[in-house]
Amino acid sequence: MHNHVVKRKGIFRQGANTTFPTPDELFAMHDKINVSKGLILPVVTAECSFQTQSNEEAMELAQTYPDRLSWFCNIDPRAAKNSVDTDMSYLLLYYKSHGAKGVGEICANMCFDDPLVLNLFKHCEKCEMPVTFHIAPQIGGYYGLVDEFGLPKLEKVLAMFPKLKFFGHSQCFWSAISADVNEKTWSGYPSGKVIPGRIVQLMRKYPNLYGDMSAGSGYNAITRDPEFGYSFLEEFQDRLFFATDICAPENYKEKFYGFSFWLDEALDKGKISKNAYEKICYKNAAKILD
Repeated sequence: MHNHVVKRKGIFRQGANTTFPTPDELFAMHDKINVSKGLILPVVTAECSFQTQSNEEAMELAQTYPDRLSWFCNIDPRAAKNSVDTDMSYLLLYYKSHGAKGVGEICANMCFDDPLVLNLFKHCEKCEMPVTFHIAPQIGGYYGLVDEFGLPKLEKVLAMFPKLKFFGHSQCFWSAISADVNEKTWSGYPSGKVIPGRIVQLMRKYPNLYGDMSAGSGYNAITRDPEFGYSFLEEFQDRLFFATDICAPENYKEKFYGFSFWLDEALDKGKISKNAYEKICYKNAAKILD
């Protein structure tokens, strides 16, 4: 439920001598971890990457490889008129009519409750388009929607848009799975035993909050304390998605690339139920992607 793939390689990603993967590279990586289909999250926001990707390219890739790819469109909250009165539904319904199943990954470096962001969420809810978001700890030097420690702005939007499905992602989201996280560690990858924290509270309180368990952040949150991880998967089995955040051909070297095998082992050892395993691995995604 979280992949980045481009038609052709472009400029190296900042800080790394690598690029987004091509379809052939992505499919080869998927085959090794038994993924049959992936979701494209196009990068449209300048602060996220030197190489941006249009919604039209994501659409074309999904139409070219319909058995292997589905797609979300992505809308920058500042798009069109850079106004709180911009009719985002006009954009969303166009892409929805061409197969987009949601919106994301939203990476604009703006506050979660910025009026422009709220306008986008309002139209996403109206058009029944779920959103995948990335959280950042501050404006400047990061990409992602900005919240404060403790995620008060996330809770604000969850309450404001109860019919909008929010798919949580990034270090600042997943580190809050444990109550011992602090302002120095919440943008990283805390380790050790988990004391059920803010994410657990929010997921119990708001049925519109879902978990995109991708990248090192999602992988770390679930596997750092296996016994807690198993119970978390069981409790929220209807609102969790297996995901990778593959964004480079070299990602096979990352620990998160083996998350599918961790889930397989959890099932084999009887640590999670077959129902939870099947929902997390593909059934929950199938509901979103038809």
